[in-house]
Amino acid sequence: MTLISKPLTKYEAHYDPTKVLNDPEFRILAAGDAALKDKATNLACAYNPAHEVHMVAKPTPTAGPGEAVVHVKATGICGSDVHFWKHGHIGPTMVVRDECGAGHESAGRVIAIGDGVTNLAVGDRVAIEAGVPCGMADCDLCRTGRYNACPHVVFFSTPPYHGTLARFHAHPAAWLHKLPDTVSFEEGSVCEPLAVALAGLERAGARLGDQVVICGAGPIGLVTLLAARAAGCAPIVITDLFQSRLDFAKSLVPNVRTVCIQREWSPEETAAEIRKASGGSLKLALECTGVESSIRAAIFSVMFGGKVFVIGVGKSEQTYPFGYMSTNEIDLQFQYRYANQYPKAIRLVAEGLIDLKPLVTHRFPLEQAVEAFHVAADPLHGAIKVQIHD
Repeated sequence: MTLISKPLTKYEAHYDPTKVLNDPEFRILAAGDAALKDKATNLACAYNPAHEVHMVAKPTPTAGPGEAVVHVKATGICGSDVHFWKHGHIGPTMVVRDECGAGHESAGRVIAIGDGVTNLAVGDRVAIEAGVPCGMADCDLCRTGRYNACPHVVFFSTPPYHGTLARFHAHPAAWLHKLPDTVSFEEGSVCEPLAVALAGLERAGARLGDQVVICGAGPIGLVTLLAARAAGCAPIVITDLFQSRLDFAKSLVPNVRTVCIQREWSPEETAAEIRKASGGSLKLALECTGVESSIRAAIFSVMFGGKVFVIGVGKSEQTYPFGYMSTNEIDLQFQYRYANQYPKAIRLVAEGLIDLKPLVTHRFPLEQAVEAFHVAADPLHGAIKVQIHD
């Protein structure tokens, strides 16, 4: 079986998923399997095209040239992990075709280094940047620093590449970021969604004193709220369908203004409530859901010359009010992952400008990762960020 048909770059070849799937050490673990309790097992969590999520044993990695092996200590479950499990794809190209390991929000401790690694030592605590671009001299996107769009990027947990939700993970040392002693593994893990929010604020051009609405109070919306507050945006309005999430937002930033959206409202009616809550002209909307009706509400909420910046991921085809946007000179801008944000994210946490600790609401040991996925997928549990620890 071949999952990759295009020519492989150095990283794609190295992380070819068929090597994992065809290794005799790789196997699906049944409940009660002794390997679940064996701390030497490279225990991981994976999903497949049958929409099953289960524990697997993976080959134990060794550190190749330029690599470090990390004992992963904390991994957060992202909405994309749940989406791949439940729906089997995101868009037409990212498709679950076989067993695929989950997880890309991870931090841990270096336990081995390979030849040529000079930036890390055994024992270092690191956050794992999950997207590894090709770095080839003829890749314009890598060369110009926009490596998030590298066509040959290996993004762990995006099919076909297995994720970082494993006990042991080998990673290029250049894409491991040291954590100060004051930053926990939990916080290092949440630096991944923080990197998403920071990329959005940077590309949206948010400035001190900008009046902002954040659409959606899920994990990305909440971390965007923290980042926007640290950037000096004021006032900030945040919206959601669930009052409980807005209450959580208030606990993070007490002076945030909230709008609990009613499902029967039209986008125009939602926008009117947003403008009323802001008390003035909104310059920027940070849309964190990707839902068409929410994006339309954001468009109607901003002032002439305003901007709607979409951080969330939604359905592939959507409709927007072109005539209204044109006559009001409203910019509509989008984001794909992030680049050059991890060092900044770690600094902001280490210096106390952004407190990520409250976002982690549920914790599970690695052996109970399947249970953790079910909690993350069920809104009735009220989870903001579910993490898996080892």
